[in-house]
Amino acid sequence: MASPGRGLRDSSVVVVTLDTGEVYIIVSLSSRLDTQVIYVDPTTGALRYNAKVGCDVFKSENEALDYITNGSRGICKSTTYARAILGYAALGSLGLLLVATKLTASIPNLPGGGCVYTVSETQWIKISLQNPQPQGKGEVKNVQELMDLDIDGKHYFCETRDITRPFPSRMSFNEPDDEFVWNGWFSMPFRKIGLPHHCVILLQGFAECRSFGSSGQLEGIVALIARRSRLHPGTRYLARGLNSCFSTGNEVECEQLVWVPKKAGQSVPFNTYIWRRGTIPIWWGAELKITAAEAEIYVSDRDPYKGSSQYYQRLSKRYDARNFDASIGLNQSRKAVVPIVCINLLRNAEGKSESILVQHFEESLNYIRSTGNLPSTRIHLINYDWHACTKLKGEQLTIEGLWKLLKAPTVAIGISEGDYLPSRQRIKDCRGEIIYSDQLEGAFCLRSHQNGVIRFNCADSLDRTNAASFFGSLQVFVEQCRRLGISLDSDLAFGYQSPNDYGGYTAPLPPGWEKRSDAVTGKTYFIDHNTRTTTWMHPCPDKPWKRFDMTFEEFKRSTILSPVSQLADIFLLAGDIHATLYTGSKAMHSQILNIFNEDAGKFKQFSAAQNMKITLQRRYKNAVVDSSRQKQLEMFLGMRLFKHLPSISVYPLNVVSRPLGFFLKPVANMFPSSNDGSSLLSFKRKDLIWVCPQGADVVEVFIYLGEPCHVCQVLLTISHGADDSTYPSTVDVRTGPNLDGLKLVVEGAFIPQCVNGTNLLIPLPGPISAEDMAVTGAGARLHDQDTSNLPLLYDFEEVEGELDFLTRVVALTFYPADSGRSPMTLGEIEVLGVSLPWRGGIFTNEGHGIKLIEHAKSVQQEATPFLSSSDTNPFLGTPSHENVSASVQSSSSGNNLVDLLTGEESFSNHIVQPMTGNIVDNGSDFLDFLDQAVVEYRGGAETDNKFSSSQDGRNPISSSQQYISCLKSLVGPHLAKKLEFIEAMKLEIERLRLNLSAAERDRALLSIGIDPAIINPNLLLDEHYMGRLSKVANSLAQLGQASLEDKIIAANGLEMTDDDVIDFWNISKIGESCSGGGCEVRAETDVPAHTSSLVSSAGVSQSVLFCSQCERKACKVCCAGRGALLLSSYKSREAISYNGMTNQGGSSHGSQVDISTNRSVILDSVICKRCCHNIVLDALILDYVRVLISFRRSARADAAANKALNQVMGSSLWDHHSDRTQSSDGQRSVKALRQLLNGEESLAEFPFASFLHSVETATDSVPYLSLLAPLASGSRHSYWKAPSGTSSVEFIIVLGTLSDVSGVTLLVSPCGYSEADAPTVQIWASNKIHKEERSCVGKWDVQSLISSSSEYYGQEKLDREDTAPRDVKFIFRNPVRCRIIWITLRLPRPGSSSLNFENLNLLSLDENPFAQVSRRASFGGSVGSEPCLHARRILVVGRPVKNDTTLASSQSTDNINVKNWLDRPLQLQRFKVPIEAERLMNNDIVLEQYLSPASPLLAGFRLDAFSAIKPRVTHSPSSQANIWDTSATLLEDRYISPAVLYMQVSILQEPHSMVTIAEYRLPEAKAGTAMYFDFPRQIQSRRVAFKLLGDVTAFADDPSEQDDSGLGAPPLPVGLSLANRVKLYYYADPYELGKWASLSAV
Repeated sequence: MASPGRGLRDSSVVVVTLDTGEVYIIVSLSSRLDTQVIYVDPTTGALRYNAKVGCDVFKSENEALDYITNGSRGICKSTTYARAILGYAALGSLGLLLVATKLTASIPNLPGGGCVYTVSETQWIKISLQNPQPQGKGEVKNVQELMDLDIDGKHYFCETRDITRPFPSRMSFNEPDDEFVWNGWFSMPFRKIGLPHHCVILLQGFAECRSFGSSGQLEGIVALIARRSRLHPGTRYLARGLNSCFSTGNEVECEQLVWVPKKAGQSVPFNTYIWRRGTIPIWWGAELKITAAEAEIYVSDRDPYKGSSQYYQRLSKRYDARNFDASIGLNQSRKAVVPIVCINLLRNAEGKSESILVQHFEESLNYIRSTGNLPSTRIHLINYDWHACTKLKGEQLTIEGLWKLLKAPTVAIGISEGDYLPSRQRIKDCRGEIIYSDQLEGAFCLRSHQNGVIRFNCADSLDRTNAASFFGSLQVFVEQCRRLGISLDSDLAFGYQSPNDYGGYTAPLPPGWEKRSDAVTGKTYFIDHNTRTTTWMHPCPDKPWKRFDMTFEEFKRSTILSPVSQLADIFLLAGDIHATLYTGSKAMHSQILNIFNEDAGKFKQFSAAQNMKITLQRRYKNAVVDSSRQKQLEMFLGMRLFKHLPSISVYPLNVVSRPLGFFLKPVANMFPSSNDGSSLLSFKRKDLIWVCPQGADVVEVFIYLGEPCHVCQVLLTISHGADDSTYPSTVDVRTGPNLDGLKLVVEGAFIPQCVNGTNLLIPLPGPISAEDMAVTGAGARLHDQDTSNLPLLYDFEEVEGELDFLTRVVALTFYPADSGRSPMTLGEIEVLGVSLPWRGGIFTNEGHGIKLIEHAKSVQQEATPFLSSSDTNPFLGTPSHENVSASVQSSSSGNNLVDLLTGEESFSNHIVQPMTGNIVDNGSDFLDFLDQAVVEYRGGAETDNKFSSSQDGRNPISSSQQYISCLKSLVGPHLAKKLEFIEAMKLEIERLRLNLSAAERDRALLSIGIDPAIINPNLLLDEHYMGRLSKVANSLAQLGQASLEDKIIAANGLEMTDDDVIDFWNISKIGESCSGGGCEVRAETDVPAHTSSLVSSAGVSQSVLFCSQCERKACKVCCAGRGALLLSSYKSREAISYNGMTNQGGSSHGSQVDISTNRSVILDSVICKRCCHNIVLDALILDYVRVLISFRRSARADAAANKALNQVMGSSLWDHHSDRTQSSDGQRSVKALRQLLNGEESLAEFPFASFLHSVETATDSVPYLSLLAPLASGSRHSYWKAPSGTSSVEFIIVLGTLSDVSGVTLLVSPCGYSEADAPTVQIWASNKIHKEERSCVGKWDVQSLISSSSEYYGQEKLDREDTAPRDVKFIFRNPVRCRIIWITLRLPRPGSSSLNFENLNLLSLDENPFAQVSRRASFGGSVGSEPCLHARRILVVGRPVKNDTTLASSQSTDNINVKNWLDRPLQLQRFKVPIEAERLMNNDIVLEQYLSPASPLLAGFRLDAFSAIKPRVTHSPSSQANIWDTSATLLEDRYISPAVLYMQVSILQEPHSMVTIAEYRLPEAKAGTAMYFDFPRQIQSRRVAFKLLGDVTAFADDPSEQDDSGLGAPPLPVGLSLANRVKLYYYADPYELGKWASLSAV
């Protein structure tokens, strides 16, 4: 896809799948000279790209292929060659890569360059992933259905030009209009890795061009570009009329572009005409009846015109050219209004089904005019019954009648005209708007603009619309040609002028033309100053728009018909495309487009039979296939993913142990000649079986991760021989930033015995305080949990683990199943986590990194770090004067902070801040249900609102005291009153607002003698009601998510403000009651006397609202949150399902509310609490608590990210940020680094490298990790120093990869050296962490190295732009291949060397090495004379060793020995124990099995992995960011607080007591995976009980697998049921039992 005129290569894509299953994407863009390699992680599907030359950046495609295959193309399992990437998504067990294998240059060369390609053929490349996370059957089915999406021939793109806007676009192709981008979600993974251009911007619709002309005339090119809007995607009967995004079904923007091709260097004249087509913009639908010939049309009887004005507002804004034309001021006067002319082609006769739409269409426009919302827009409706006219008058008179109606609006709206100037030097000659960009060599001169738009519609915006728009565009096409000097008059084709003078009409000259007379002959000629050419012929001899006044026959006789036929051809093709996209079949009644053809009669005869065939096809597809096609569209667009793919992560985790991770200590093997165990971290040896030494009681491995991250999961691949008990039975996990900081995360995680190759996932919560576990009772509750009292609402006793984004070392300790019996075997080990975008902006101050640093800087400067001011509330939205752009920007208020994980502006780092004073409504942004505070409390909570755990410096006492005060206000000073459910929930809201963890809350309650259980909301309701309530809250979360999605989409092209005082939840504060006065609802009037002092009358809003249901006046307190509108249809227990959206029809008859997948409620009205069901009000407060819990988790993640930034760079990062905004420090650092490296590479740069141990650091120093930070990061004045009195420091640096190290460079601190602190340096190298195995590479005395130069002493001069910073190089005699470098710095001993007075005398006073000002001043500390160790940076220089892509297998002898040992036949096998009876209890998570007295000794049980999923969405939206396009990294709630299940096994012990014999922490595995758990010892019992414990309420069933019994369904997911999932077994010799017994093997 080379850009025409530039001579570059075509873009190409090669997708290589190796024999190992690994997939590489090799991309060579036409706009670049190099080639990029993108690696698809085979476990999670995450894309990986580090922009390293020689690793994933190459000179050519062949060089990249050689690197991937190690020169052997034979290891390629498959190779796919493509022309473009259309998208990618990791969807659980599959990664889906969509590529275009064939393209058609449908518009080869646009004016100014650029080629539009239609995607002719695509291929879905399925990439099998090893992710064992449970996935529902419905999700798997939906992923398969996604690949059935019809793409070929119906989508197009342009690599170098923005074609999402009318030609020529004023924007770069990097900034498309989101309304017409169909692969925005599918391209997100490429934007995340910093390669946004590698996935093209895909449009849906049609793009085609035709050349036209005849002998003796200028040739022209006409192109038709039809852009289908994505704001209301869907099929015929599922997307009609308006939706909540203020867009209509089948909405298409059409553009007719005509230009005259010219030779290189000449100006290219062009003009364009825009029109729209779509269904009627009101709330209506059509219900398909199998028995009826036509669908039944209905219009919503409640607010059918809601959103219509916003629809026209979007059109008006897009086609408003008044300002542009006013600035030109040539032949167009300033227009007062923007005309929008609607050509309605519906049947209007009495008794016709479509007449109801015509009536409502007219009424909707009257309604819009009455509102006055569009003062600068004039909407005009023209009704023209196309079918009736055709039937009564015939086709020709119908066309003539249309032309008469179209003439006035078409002439008034006009067209856009201009020239492409190939050289920008000619811009000065332009008398119009100038458009140019970096992608253009020249510039566009736009002389006139189309102002307004004509919109065509019929019922479906298909057949009639296509025909009418063609005949309207035909008239414009003739005028476009006339203005370009191309006459289509048939008489001119024979070389003579038409005798018709059009009544003495003299045509005006186009802009830039001049009329003159020849001085010799007197003959008139014309000068084109635009192209600097002359001609004898008038450029526009005809009267403009003359054919509008002709009859059909006159038009046909006077017009050259070949260009008309060309235009008809592309309209026929476009009509078929639009019809196929909407109905699944081609267009009907298209024969009229061939009416100018001599064979029109033949087309008509053929068309009748064709129309009947198409009608039958449409009826079948609309009735049978539409719902599936609708789902495909939504998934492709990234919509409703919470329903279609509920457990899929938007951002998959990274495998941080590959490819740069390694073992710090070799893993022992039974066979000495084996490698060090590195193959255990490589996916290339997925089938590896590592045999540990005989008799090892434990096997401990230390994994150094490839980059710092927060570790979320450990993935183990089960590997063993015939005996599956050789794999370890339990594992302990410790994590830390280095070896000194390892903390226990998981102890005794059980590893069941499984089939060889099984993947087991161990979720990691982060280190948990033992004190918190004890206070909350989490440990005791786990072992002795009463399963009848489950936390069905939310986790009241959530224990919070520590989050650390600098984790670098993971230590795993494996324990054997039977110590000493046989050697342990190991398989592949993978560590999964989330990293901060160090390389993507933190160090480079680019992209999200800038926002992240600014946020962290603000946190450093604030006294209360996580709240920007005492009166800030995270639920407050944008003031009404703020506009929301198409990209859905956040509020520009300084109070809005930035999500530290994403760099995006959000308020997720706040916990709700108490408000003081009245609620003042300042409007909001598009998130109308997240626009203001929902809880007010005036009890002094303003004093301390810093969020963090108790160990981060916050004083928890004041917050705890405030919490106790809130409790006493509810239960009285003597704590005698029992809390009701709502009171307990409001108390929890106060706890979360005060930023108290569950442990801190329980600590405060226990201090005053209160059992936390008595205020646990999960224990204050009966289980049946809690189950119903939880399901309603889940539905609210789903519906709220849909509403937010639609709000974000609706903001496209609109300036939206909200003025509602009611937010999504509207939870009244403790003690707040009805304001009285004019309130007629009086829903909140009962307030305890002891709470009245908490709220003054001044704190209550006096706004008077009207309930949309009962129409009574209501105060704010007596109104339900706007989320209740989503549940307003709650009438019975069947009203709400878990899906929340089940119907697939159009708008419901009763209102515009549609609970189908593509519509949601517009939350712009009010409902009072009296009109709400109690369960709806309870669901709102439950959902709000869940939201606050999510806020707290996000704030914890933000705090951890901020801590990581401080530990890497400290305050120097903030100083550097301010420096970089004012200087070219970054560019200077890049030049300096090149000089320092001298052609080699920096091998020890953070985040690729780090320290193995912590380093002693002075309190006023920057962190020691800054020594490895990139040279361009941090302040030039900052440096590291050791504590005073420290004479020796050892740095143990782990390099980013195995490397050949040639030396070490020490960058001198800005303060310089003195003879007292110039250290002695000694360096060692090794591949292992044991000191005894390292080798010394040299020892240097810095004093002697720098003694001959005075530049190392004293303060550094910072005005040298082109020189490298002061440095001392320690060059090795020979390069050393290693992974770990030891560097020891020692201060010289007093008296060991004399001062060099010669050097001292040469120094000025300012450079005196003993001048005490400079070194300490940079830290702001006191001046001291005691010498200390210090440095600015440490650079390790050399070249990395190329990774061998094919790990060498073990030697053949050992392979044979291993195979023989692994294949030894088993003496004992498992056999099923027959049971007499079994009983399920407590929602099927307790199973009791009864056995006969003659049963054998029980050895264990088999458990088939659960099918329940962990849904991503558990509460209504709580972020202002885009639903799926938020950031480069994301840490989901599910990873901050992971759900873990336990299985408790008890047996009946005589006489009649149950005794717990074991408790197993269950790993995650794919549904149905057989897992075998041995008991600690063989047991004999008549009854065995199994209890499923842990976070059972965090799971859910796949929506497609749920029971449709409504709210009566069990409160826990069926996928966690123990029914038919547990089998007891015993061990026996199969030869002793005989052949028949072997049939009972389990």
